Amino acid sequence: MTPETAAHPHLPFTPQLGRLLADWLAEDLGRGDLTAGALVDRRGSAQWLAKADGLFCGGVLVEPLFRLLDPQVAVQLLVADGEPVHPGQPLLELEGGAAALVAGERTALNLAMRLSGIATATAALVAELAGTGVRLADTRKTTPGLRLLEKYAVRCGGGTNHRLGLDDAAMLKENHLAWAGGVGRAVAAVRAAAPWPARVIVEAETAAEAEAAVRAGADAVLLDEFAPQALLELVPQLRALAGASGVVLEASGVRPEQLRAYAATGIDLISTSAPITRSCWLDLSMRFRSPFPLV
Repeated sequence: MTPETAAHPHLPFTPQLGRLLADWLAEDLGRGDLTAGALVDRRGSAQWLAKADGLFCGGVLVEPLFRLLDPQVAVQLLVADGEPVHPGQPLLELEGGAAALVAGERTALNLAMRLSGIATATAALVAELAGTGVRLADTRKTTPGLRLLEKYAVRCGGGTNHRLGLDDAAMLKENHLAWAGGVGRAVAAVRAAAPWPARVIVEAETAAEAEAAVRAGADAVLLDEFAPQALLELVPQLRALAGASGVVLEASGVRPEQLRAYAATGIDLISTSAPITRSCWLDLSMRFRSPFPLV
């Protein structure tokens, strides 16, 4: 296994992911593929092609998904996840039973087109931040059941993952702060109750909340919907207040056209849900080889 890079991140194939693939196939197959009766019982080959410019993502899912239908399916990836593709470019080749290749086509393509769209949109925003040293992170605004894959697609586009789930880090938002009775009490309560070491992040909507979070020892402060001009003054104050212990400063509620303005304020991170919630699918297709060989 090669070390993970920004362009080629690792996707752990967990038992949970295997069950998801099986469930997604079952959703499409239902009581059985009625079109399979039109096929001659033989093995054949097929190829995936890109139909638009973008970043490819989801190739690592193709073989495990098709092998749920035919354990003998072989897949050769011609493009790695996270690499750019262009219209007409071959992406991968498959060989296996005709019925299995047809039955798995739609599910596999749907996943790859969705993930490729996220990776492509992420890469566009990351390019806007090139040279600033500021990282782009995702959020928990993900499609239920697809979170692991959507966050993988963000990494393929050069982005950084925020929390995977509620157990990954404690983020104290406005409701937590209100119900706890303030920033200091909320941070102290989480520190005391957490059953394992965890980062504590406070979402601040005012300068006073941000300063209180730093004083309370938060590991990170999410500065929500602050104007860039306000952060130019606030960020140095928070750095000075944190002192040697340091604090990660993150901006959210940022419009794409403002990325570089926010990066110039001295923050560490910009978080956005846009690549996942607003991206378009990248158009891909699967075509059988001609002629279709008999076994």
